Amino acid sequence: MDMRSFWRTLDRGTLRDIALVCLADMLVGASFGAIAVSGGLPLWVPVAMSLLVFAGGAQFAAVGVVLAGGGPAAGVVAGLVLNARLLPFGFAVADVLGDRWWTRLLGAHVMTDESVAFALRQRDRRRRHDVFWTCGLALFAAWNVAVVLGALAGEVIGDTGALGLDAAFPAVLLALVLPSLTDPGTRNAALLGAVVAVATTPFLPAGLPVLLSLAGLVLAARPPATAAKTDSIPESP
Repeated sequence: MDMRSFWRTLDRGTLRDIALVCLADMLVGASFGAIAVSGGLPLWVPVAMSLLVFAGGAQFAAVGVVLAGGGPAAGVVAGLVLNARLLPFGFAVADVLGDRWWTRLLGAHVMTDESVAFALRQRDRRRRHDVFWTCGLALFAAWNVAVVLGALAGEVIGDTGALGLDAAFPAVLLALVLPSLTDPGTRNAALLGAVVAVATTPFLPAGLPVLLSLAGLVLAARPPATAAKTDSIPESP
């Protein structure tokens, strides 16, 4: 893969947005490394997780379970449940992962919410391909560098929660989603999913409310009412 050929097909605005997302995720990655090490885990644990798992939400969930007293198995289950959302993402961007087994494996590994969101904003397949790989590989590099730096600083930082760095992750996702909410069908589906997630959060383990929020897709799958009415009107002779 030639990253230079990717960049030549992308406009400056897209590259700027990817760079900003990388910067925000570096803050989250540094927070993850610092929280993990300051919580008592050895430095190699967050570093290895970032290289082998590369899933910010799942990493936070797994480390949170372990630091709260849960076993490694419980941490793995928490991460798997949270990462289950990536399964439909894989189908959505399957056309940009390539035909070779190793490109599909690598693409699945660097797949994130942000890389999928950037790719789905593009109408041209070539641009979807270039945006997905540019964002995915850039985020992988930025995240792992930040985790190492955060882990090294973990023993120095006292109260990592006081920094509020974890707030950058949902803020980035919200910024990526906002342009799609101009469509009424998408907006209604997102609202229903949000209601389901918030309502079930007090009663279910972490990760499950996110999966249940996919119920909002029921509204997105319904045909527009105007189209249905138009189809029902007989043509004039």
